[in-house]
Amino acid sequence: MSAYPEGHSSLLENLNPEQRAAVTLPHESALILAGAGSGKTRVLTTRIVWLIQTGQVSPHGILAVTFTNKAAKEMMTRISAMLPINTRGMWVGTFHGLANRLLRTHWREAGLPQSFQILDSQDQLSAIKRLMKAMNVDTEKYEPKKVQWFINGHKEAGRRARDAEAFDEYSMRMAEIFEAYDAQCQREGVADFPELLLRAYELLYRNEPLRQHYRDRFKHILVDEFQDTNTLQYRWLKLFAGPHTALFAVGDDDQSIYAFRGANTANMAEFEREFAHGNVIKLEQNYRSHGHILTAANTLIARNAHRLGKNLWTAEGEGEPIRIFEAWSDQDEASFVVDEVRTLSREGVALSDMALLYRSNAQSRVLEHALFSAHVPYRVYGGLRFFERQEIKHALAYLRLLTNPEDDGAFLRVVNFPTRGIGARSLEQLADNAARSGSSLWQAACTSSGKVAGFAKLIEGIKQATADLPLAEVIDHVIEASGLGDYYRADKDGADRLENLNELVNAAALFSEESEENTLDAFLAHAALEAGEHQAGAGHDALQLMTVHAAKGLEFHTVFITGLEESLFPHEQSAHEENGLEEERRLMYVAITRARRRLYLSHAQSRMLHGQVRYGLPSRFLDELPAQVLLHLNRRAESACPSGMQQATGHYGSPAPRSPGSDTGYKVGQSVAHAKFGTGIIIDFEGRGPDARVQVKFRDAGTKWLALAYAKLSPA
Repeated sequence: MSAYPEGHSSLLENLNPEQRAAVTLPHESALILAGAGSGKTRVLTTRIVWLIQTGQVSPHGILAVTFTNKAAKEMMTRISAMLPINTRGMWVGTFHGLANRLLRTHWREAGLPQSFQILDSQDQLSAIKRLMKAMNVDTEKYEPKKVQWFINGHKEAGRRARDAEAFDEYSMRMAEIFEAYDAQCQREGVADFPELLLRAYELLYRNEPLRQHYRDRFKHILVDEFQDTNTLQYRWLKLFAGPHTALFAVGDDDQSIYAFRGANTANMAEFEREFAHGNVIKLEQNYRSHGHILTAANTLIARNAHRLGKNLWTAEGEGEPIRIFEAWSDQDEASFVVDEVRTLSREGVALSDMALLYRSNAQSRVLEHALFSAHVPYRVYGGLRFFERQEIKHALAYLRLLTNPEDDGAFLRVVNFPTRGIGARSLEQLADNAARSGSSLWQAACTSSGKVAGFAKLIEGIKQATADLPLAEVIDHVIEASGLGDYYRADKDGADRLENLNELVNAAALFSEESEENTLDAFLAHAALEAGEHQAGAGHDALQLMTVHAAKGLEFHTVFITGLEESLFPHEQSAHEENGLEEERRLMYVAITRARRRLYLSHAQSRMLHGQVRYGLPSRFLDELPAQVLLHLNRRAESACPSGMQQATGHYGSPAPRSPGSDTGYKVGQSVAHAKFGTGIIIDFEGRGPDARVQVKFRDAGTKWLALAYAKLSPA
C-alpha cells in the first residue's frame, strides 16, 4: 500500500529516494543541493505539482523564480503537462520578470506611471549620453560606459546615488550623474533593468501592508539555480518570507561560475543557516555521465575548500576512459580535434551531439580555421564566429581603408569608432558633399576640415607608418593607432574583445607563414572567405563550438575541452582575484560534467600569442585528475627526445621542432623539473655546450635564466 495520498503516488514512481524526499517535504524550508545531471528541474516542477495536487497550496500561493526566460518557460511547460489547470495566473518567472509584474500591479505605490517603459542596455546608455550632454559633462574624463557600470553596479548592490561612496572629485561627480540620471528616468517614466529589481525591493521594504499581503499569499517560494543569486536578489526573496513561508532553494555551489556578474556563492551557506537550519537534501545520483567522467569531476572539485560538499555517482557503469592529448601546437591540437570529430561522425555520432569547448572566445579562431579547411559544419553557440565579432569587423574595416580608401562601408563603420566627436550631422554633410561631387566619402573627407579631416589624416598616418612592416605588425599597429586597443582596455567587459584582436594578429602571422601571397589584400580576402561561409544553417547537423560559460546547462555525447594550459585555463586573471582559482576549478567541473559518454582533454606545448610562438605549461587541472580514469593518446618519450611524444595512436602530432640547445639534450618547449623551483617549460636558450643557459618558465616561481652546468634540471 502506498504511503502517499491516494491518486498521487504515480507522480513519484520514477523518482529516486532523494528526489522523492525533496518533492514530498513537509511545509518547511530546505536547501536542495543538486549536482550536475541529477534531475533538479524535474524535482522542482514535480514539487510544485505535488503541493497543488495534494491540496497543500493553490496555484495562487506559489512563487517560483529562475534566471532565464527559457528555464521559466520549460518549468511552465512541464507543470502544464502534469496539471490539468490554467497556469497563466501562477507567479513563475525570472527575477526581473516577476519584479516587473509586481511593479505593474502596484505602480502607484512604486511611484511609477502605469505605462512605464523598460530601457534595455543600449537604451540606457543612450539616455546617459543625452543626460551628460545636457549636464555639460566631459565624456573623455567620464566615459558614458563607465558611468553606466557605476550606476548599475550600485543598483545591483541595492544602493542609490545617496548611498554611493564619494570620496574624491571623480566619485562625487559620478554620484551626481547617478542622481541626475535617476531623476531623468523618473521624469520620463522609464526604468532600466537593474531598476526593476531595486524598485521592487524598495516597494516591499518600505510598504509593510503590501509586504504582509504577499507573505500571506505565497506559502511556498521555490528558487532555481540559487547559486547564481546576487546580494540584492537574495534580499528581495527574503522580504517575501514570513514566519509561515516555506523556501525551497535548489542549487549547486560547485557550478557557481558567474562571480563576474555579481553572483554570490555565500548565499547558499547563508540560506542554510537562516532558513534551512541544516535541512539539506543532496541529489547526487547523476543521470547524464558515465562513471569515469564523474570520478574525474568529483576528484577535481574536492580540492575547493569553500563548498558544501557532495559526491556524484551513476548506475550507468564506468564507461570509457577520459582521453588526454598533448599537441605540439594550437594548430596540431585543432587538427587532432577535426580528425576525432570525423571518426566519431563516421561511427554514427551526430555532429550536433559533439561540443568543442574553450575558456576564451579568442581560442575559437584556430579551431574554426581547421574546421573550415576540413569542410566540417559547425555552429558557434551563444556567440558569433570569429570574423563576425564586432571588434574584428572594426579592425578589418580599418585595414580595408588602408588598401582601398574608397570603401564607403568601411569608412562609415570606423569614422567615429572609437568615438572622436564626429556626429550624424557631420556625416550627413559629408555624404551630401560626396554626392554633389560624385566622389567617395574618403575623397570628400580629404577636402573637409575639422574632425572628419582629422580622421583622414589618421588613416594616412597609419598607412605611411605600416608601409614596410610585416603583415602581423601592420595589424598590431592598426589596433593601437586607431584607438581600438585603448577603447577595449578601458571597457569593463573588453578583455575578451582584446583577446580576439590579439588573435587577429596571430591569424595574420599564421597566414604569412602558410600563404604564398603574403599581402594585406590577400589576408582580407582570406578573412572574408572564412567569415562568409561554412557555419551551418538552422536545422542542419553541425559541431557545437562554445565557451565553457555558454555550455552550462547543456549536455553532449562527446565533449572536447581544449587549451588546457596555465594562464589559459585556469585563466591568468584568476591569480589576481579572491578565490579566483576556485571559480576556475568550478568552471572546469562544469566543462567535464557536460559529457555523457566520451570526454577529450587537450593542451598544446606551443601556442601563437601576439603574433609570436609562446610555450606554456599544461594546466594544473590535468594533474588534479585521477590517473586511473585517464588514457593518454600520446606520452612524452623517455629517451633521446625529452620534449617529444611517443604516439600511442600512431597518427597524431607533428614532427619534433628543431630547437636551440639540441647539443645539450634539452630543447625549447621541453617540460623540466628543478629541485627548488618545481616544474616548468624551457622557453629560450643561450650559448652552447658547457656555457649554455636556459630560460625556464616555472609554474609557481616565475621565469628564470639558469646555467645548465649547475641547474640540475631533469625532464618532467
